[in-house]
Amino acid sequence: MDNSSRQTFLWEDLKISPAQRELSSLQFFYQIDSQVKKKLAKVLAAFKDQRVGAHHFASVSGYGHDDLGRETLDKVFAQIVEAEAAAVRVQFVSGTHAIACALFGVLRPGDEMLSACGPPYDTLEEVIGTRGQGQGSLQEFGIRYRELPLTQEGQVDFDGLCSSVNEKTRLVLIQRSCGYSWRSSLSIHNINKIIHLVRQQNPNTICFVDNCYGEFTEDREPTAVGADLMAGSLIKNPGGTIATTGGYVAGRADLVEAATCRLTAPGIGSSGGATLDQGRLMFQGLFLAPQMVGEAMKGNYLIAQTFERLGYAVNPPASAQQREVIQAVRLGTPEKLIAFCQAVQQHSPVESYVSPVPAPMPGYDAQLVMAGGSFIDGSTSELSADGPLREPYVVYCQGGTHWTHVAIALEAAAAAVGPAAETTLDKKLSVQGF
Repeated sequence: MDNSSRQTFLWEDLKISPAQRELSSLQFFYQIDSQVKKKLAKVLAAFKDQRVGAHHFASVSGYGHDDLGRETLDKVFAQIVEAEAAAVRVQFVSGTHAIACALFGVLRPGDEMLSACGPPYDTLEEVIGTRGQGQGSLQEFGIRYRELPLTQEGQVDFDGLCSSVNEKTRLVLIQRSCGYSWRSSLSIHNINKIIHLVRQQNPNTICFVDNCYGEFTEDREPTAVGADLMAGSLIKNPGGTIATTGGYVAGRADLVEAATCRLTAPGIGSSGGATLDQGRLMFQGLFLAPQMVGEAMKGNYLIAQTFERLGYAVNPPASAQQREVIQAVRLGTPEKLIAFCQAVQQHSPVESYVSPVPAPMPGYDAQLVMAGGSFIDGSTSELSADGPLREPYVVYCQGGTHWTHVAIALEAAAAAVGPAAETTLDKKLSVQGF
C-alpha cells in the first residue's frame, strides 16, 4: 500500500469525515488568527513608536559601538514584551547561551538558585552542574542549587512553593516550556502565580523565566506579569523563521546589563557587539513572529487531534490551550520514534534525502533522533521533530512556517507509525462517539 492510500485508510479507520475535520480545524484556526491580529498590533505599535526606518538595517563592524539599529531593536523588543530593557544579539549562540549569560550575570558565589518547575531542560544541567564534569558550571562557582519536584500529576507544586523560598534564595528559575518532560507548559497566569508566591516569601528574590518556545503564544510575556528577567532564542519564536542566529534577554535594566556583561565583558556590556548585517533579518523576523507562531500552533492542533484519534497520549491535548510551539506525542517504542522523525525529514524542504538515526548530541544525556530539514540549522521555529531515545519514547514536534507543511508531514508520520493499538483505538473512538 502506498503512502497516499495508507493516509486515506487511516482517516477511514477513524470514521472522521472530511467535513468534520474541516469544521473543527476552521474553528480553531479562526481563534488563532484572531490572537495573531492582537499580537501583531502590539508589534506594529512598537515599530511605529520607535520610528523604525530603513536606516536601522545598516550594519556597523568591529566593536559595534553606536549601532543605531541594534539600539532601536532593543527598544522595540522591550516595548513589545513590556520590559525596562532588552538586548537582542547575534552573539548569543542559542537559547541555552542566553539563559547561561543571565544566570552567570546575576548569581554570585554563595547565592542559591531554586528551580520551581522540577528538573530544567537537559542542556541546562551542565550549566548548573548537576551533570557533566563542571567546566565552569554554577555549582563549581559556589552557587547552590535546589529543585522543587513536580506533583505526581506532573504539575508545579504550588503548595510546596509557598514555603520553598528563603533569605538565601537569590533567584528562582521558571521554565515556561515542558522541555523533554510530560508536564504542561506554563501559562502566563501560572507564571504570574509563581512570581506572586515567591514575592510573598522574599521580595528581593529574582524571578527568571526561561521563555524558549513560549513567545507570542499568549497576549503577554512573563515580563508583563512581574518577571524580573527572561531569555530566549531567535531561531525559535521571536526570529520569525528568518533570523539566522541569536538570542535575547529582557527585563529589569540592571539585570539585562548584568547578563550582557557576561556575554561581552564588564565595562562593555550592552554597548558592544556588531550586528554583522543581520539587523534587517532580526527586525523582519520579529515582525513575522506572531504569524509564524500562529501557524505552528495550528500545526500543533492538527498533530494533537490526529494522534489522539490514533490512540496515542498527546501533550497538550487537542482540546487544551496551546501555550507553546511544542506538541508531544507518546509513541511508546524506539521504532515508532525513529519512523516518525524519518517521515518528517522526508517531507522537509532541506535534506529530505537524509534519514535521521539516533546519535549523541552535545548537552544531552541520551541519544537523540532529530528531524530538522530547515533552512536555518537547528531552527525549531521551522518544522522539526525530535526526541531522546529513552522510555516512554516521546516525539516533540516543534514549529512550522505554515500549517499546510505540518499537515503534509503529519500525514506521512501518521502513516509511518499507524494506530497505537487496535484495542486502544477502538476504545478511544467509542469514548468520542465515532
